[in-house]
Amino acid sequence: MKSQSQFPNMSDSDTAAFNATHASAYAEGPPRQVPGFASLHRMTSLLLAERVSPHGRVLVLGAGGGLELKALADNHPGWTFDGIDPSADMLQVAEQIVALHIARIRLHEGYIDAAPAGPFDAAVSLLTFHFISRDKRLDTLRQIHHRLLPGAPFVVAHISFPQTEPERSMWIARHVAFGGIDPAQAESAKRAIATKLSILSPEDDEAMLRAAGFSNVSLFYAGLSFRGWVGYA
Repeated sequence: MKSQSQFPNMSDSDTAAFNATHASAYAEGPPRQVPGFASLHRMTSLLLAERVSPHGRVLVLGAGGGLELKALADNHPGWTFDGIDPSADMLQVAEQIVALHIARIRLHEGYIDAAPAGPFDAAVSLLTFHFISRDKRLDTLRQIHHRLLPGAPFVVAHISFPQTEPERSMWIARHVAFGGIDPAQAESAKRAIATKLSILSPEDDEAMLRAAGFSNVSLFYAGLSFRGWVGYA
């Protein structure tokens, strides 16, 4: 899961918890917390390759940590990448993880408005959007869309589950249980998810993708509390 320091809707006290030490340990978290994490990367690679040429250019939003960058660069030796992330610590980790491919990767510190204008052949944002406040999501999606060539694929995956009770509380409990959190910390973890993350229902997520201009939006991944979609500019 991406660091809470990535997006401005988090308070200073939240972001302070994600220092260089936490960033260094980042690579250990997602495979444990996200069902089918490696398969999510494989599916993302496959979906992009359907439309991206062997020498395509790909935008990655929330690239801190570098795991998706490495997976895509490993699979596609001719692709080049621009990775965006507001956390300098997380970008340093990404540099280490993608060291073998660094000649094909440019990393940018900032939010979506720090991304190059493109045009890009594809875009990816994995485990990131639940850190973007709802009032900033549509603009972020529109800025991604604006940077893509017509018909280019966009793959996005993040926490998404019903937002009505009692379903919401049930899904939060499932998310915490799957992550293997110490039972003594489970209640505080549930409160943090309920109050700190920006989680939409799957229906609202899909509607927002369409409102941003993406067409043929399809669900391709569902792993307990996580959902993933592909859409086209």
